[in-house]
Amino acid sequence: MSTASINGWYLTSTSPSCHSSSLRRATLRPSIVASLNSSPSPPTLIRNHPVLAAPTPLLTPSNWSEDMGNKSYEEAIEALKKLLSEKGELKAAAAAKVDQITAELKTTSADGKPFDSVERLKEGFIYFKREKYEKNPSLYAELAKGQSPKYMIVACSDSRVCPSHVLDMQPGEAFVVRNVANMVPPYDQTKYSGTGSAIEYAVLHLKVKEIVVIGHSACGGIKGLMSFPFDGTTSTDFIEDWVKIGMPAKTKVLAENRGEPMGVQCTCCEKEAVNVSLGNLLSYPFVRDGLVKKTLALKGGYYDFIKGTFELWSLQFELSKSVSV
Repeated sequence: MSTASINGWYLTSTSPSCHSSSLRRATLRPSIVASLNSSPSPPTLIRNHPVLAAPTPLLTPSNWSEDMGNKSYEEAIEALKKLLSEKGELKAAAAAKVDQITAELKTTSADGKPFDSVERLKEGFIYFKREKYEKNPSLYAELAKGQSPKYMIVACSDSRVCPSHVLDMQPGEAFVVRNVANMVPPYDQTKYSGTGSAIEYAVLHLKVKEIVVIGHSACGGIKGLMSFPFDGTTSTDFIEDWVKIGMPAKTKVLAENRGEPMGVQCTCCEKEAVNVSLGNLLSYPFVRDGLVKKTLALKGGYYDFIKGTFELWSLQFELSKSVSV
């Protein structure tokens, strides 16, 4: 059993090992229940070598990234031109990098023809307009009036796990937030205002009925969470600070699955991190208010794209009865 404090709320986990077929339960005082209905085997696509290591930057003058972030677009371009003119040796490296990126964008497709990124986007839109937009005029006419989605979905940015595709969601059905490792950070009006504003808008303005946090197999963000030492050193600008939101999941998985292969631990953490995000949602006052009033429900999901399976579990919330002494 382990207990974690979330803005004054206590989430007590009594979950068995992720290898058990038993239901996963958690209780919150007043009360909360989360159940995990299955435990798939570890994904086979997880690589054993380190991931998410930051590449060596092409340009590394001191404070360059900080200064550029404070400049306007025009000022930034001029600063870059000045930098390149002052450091002539960088010109060849910069030109080579541009050539490399251009070549990557024009890789050969399956039919042997060079890949044209612009043409792919054009063809994609033409297909969408012909096969979907023009064939569903009533749907898009309604969407032109506004949106009233029933779901808010928090999913990973991974290109293999688009929730609209996986769950066959139509336009207007889900308000979607995607980020690395499908994390929901705790309530923080400054550090995590981007995610917080999306949750606030979905709950208070769109009046969504359910928030669903969906994890997935072979998640690079979770592999990073399990791999990074978090010892004060960093190898990335943003990723380590972001994925450590799921540190309670890592701690629990290591405690319950110490000695297991990395792949097994990652699979457990992919699911446990979803539960951490569900717990973090309780730190948002408007989410708690919706749960108390029963106008909002929270669910966790897990998509295994290796096996082609999807799991869904609920987090039940209720206030306990008061006790007089």
